Amino acid sequence: MASDAKTVYSQQEHLQMKYVGTGHADTTKWEWAVNQHRDSYASYVGHHSLMAYSAIAENESIGRVRYQFMQKMLSPCGKPPAKSEDE
Repeated sequence: MASDAKTVYSQQEHLQMKYVGTGHADTTKWEWAVNQHRDSYASYVGHHSLMAYSAIAENESIGRVRYQFMQKMLSPCGKPPAKSEDE
């Protein structure tokens, strides 16, 4: 039973090292939100039908909507919060 828990823990560590968006124990709320927003925008840009839907809803060209989404990926949640001296 203990070896199963160790295996699961090592698999989780491997995933966290391999994929940035999976988070870890020290991931802040802001970092988690940034990862979620970037993943969402990347999905919108990668799927043409979602881009077309957004473009029609905003009455913009697909290229302009793609550009706007790419710009939002740079800083989707604004500046990071100030760290306290304790951290």
